[in-house]
Amino acid sequence: METFVLNTLHMVVALTLPPLLLGVIGKTKALFAGRVGPPLLQPYWDLIKLFQKGSVFSTTTTWVFKAGPVVALVTGVLALLLVPLGNAHGPVSFTGDLILLAYLFGLSRFFTASAAMDTGSPFEGMGAAREVTYACLAEPAFFLGLLVLAKLSGSLDLAGMLGSHVADNWPKQGASLALVVLSWFIVLLVENCRVPFDDPNTHLELTMIHEVMVLDHSGPAFGMILYGAALKLFAFAALIVHLAVPLATGNPFLDWPVFITGTLAVAVVIGVVESTMARLPLPYIPILLAAACLLSAFGIILLVR
Repeated sequence: METFVLNTLHMVVALTLPPLLLGVIGKTKALFAGRVGPPLLQPYWDLIKLFQKGSVFSTTTTWVFKAGPVVALVTGVLALLLVPLGNAHGPVSFTGDLILLAYLFGLSRFFTASAAMDTGSPFEGMGAAREVTYACLAEPAFFLGLLVLAKLSGSLDLAGMLGSHVADNWPKQGASLALVVLSWFIVLLVENCRVPFDDPNTHLELTMIHEVMVLDHSGPAFGMILYGAALKLFAFAALIVHLAVPLATGNPFLDWPVFITGTLAVAVVIGVVESTMARLPLPYIPILLAAACLLSAFGIILLVR
């Protein structure tokens, strides 16, 4: 019975909380700018409004264009079924699920980029090319971080890798874990199109990356893209919270407030980064992504030295 309740709580949090992170980021940025900013729940109202509208599809597009938003949403939901929330196992857990998690993110990116190119617009093709190029450097950093956790825990499933072993290993292998946290935070920023890699609020042709890929989507399709992006952000935030704040009260129900507070804190940090940094010029972005790969790689080297 307890497992059923925890799995239900997992799904409720996973499906309802992600848009709130976007609201917290917006409020943090508004605070730094000396503005009131949009309401904290504005992302929810935006999604509701989009799902009530109709969709417009170009006659040049195929089923790929329509499948892109659906795949982005479904992969986000499946990813959150794998990632442990709180200090409980995810509803879906098996040996090697870390590989499935990484490939779910890759599948979402593939269909989003394919939907952009399906429009036949060179402008959207440019954004898709940039997105895939950045992914070639972000994915190795993510995988190398997973290798560090696998080495420390001796497990190949996310529940074991992100469990009590993390807190136990901080006193002994804190340097490796700190490097992975920093590396994954960089990956979080690039995977979710945040400053300094991209600006989700920009509409300048020379700087748009992710936004340019979804310009032709409208109504419920665009709503699915935004909601899927929020789910992806929440999944990465959950991974970072498990590494940086591995606190456990011993009561799985009391661990949930700690976890939710941690994810909101990650959103605040993202807002601070976006308020204090400018977007990097395109030639410098691969350098920062390569640095993220090196951070995770050094984490492995410290374990096998």
